[in-house]
Amino acid sequence: MALDKNGIAQRIAQELQDGWYVNLGIGIPTLVANYIPEGISVEFQSENGVLGMGPFPFEGDEDADLINAGKQTITTMPGAVFFDSATSFAMIRGQHVQLTVLGAMEVAQNGDIANWKIPGKMVKGMGGAMDLVASAENIIVAMMHTNKAGESKLLESCTLPLTGVGCVKKVVTNLAVLEVTEQGFKLLERAPGVTVEEIKAATAGTLIVEGDIPEMQLD
Repeated sequence: MALDKNGIAQRIAQELQDGWYVNLGIGIPTLVANYIPEGISVEFQSENGVLGMGPFPFEGDEDADLINAGKQTITTMPGAVFFDSATSFAMIRGQHVQLTVLGAMEVAQNGDIANWKIPGKMVKGMGGAMDLVASAENIIVAMMHTNKAGESKLLESCTLPLTGVGCVKKVVTNLAVLEVTEQGFKLLERAPGVTVEEIKAATAGTLIVEGDIPEMQLD
């Protein structure tokens, strides 16, 4: 059984470590804030100038003045702070963020990422993604393994305009957890009920499979 978006976020939350500052990109990454493991404290940063984001608000509890970089309403934790964009990007460019979680349209087996533009479609610009991928040393991509047409999004090389080169360390999809290595995508875990053969069929880039691949543990 392939994961849904919440399942992907829940698995990525297992990568969090106590005391980390974590930037969550637009889309699936924002859901990670809902699944912080018990016993650890993490500060979520949003590039529009928030440090200390909490989980999404319940319906009826939204505050239109509290939003993340994707313009979604958020909650804030005790001690949260708000600051201008210059301070936010100083934090990002100064490598004060221990983990960055981004969505992507494509990831190449060497760690290249394309996540900001589809040729022929209107976009407002690259936004903060360029700074994040250029500055972060620990980038995890959260995305579906294939696009709506069933075509792989894990490729030998990206076909869309790049956001960053050789920067992705790990990819968590609805089918698998994969590490980016010099040899290609190394399969670490498979989603519950998903076979290695299904992951192979959905991966266009080089897939490395060594030994028995365990299922993700989401509990």
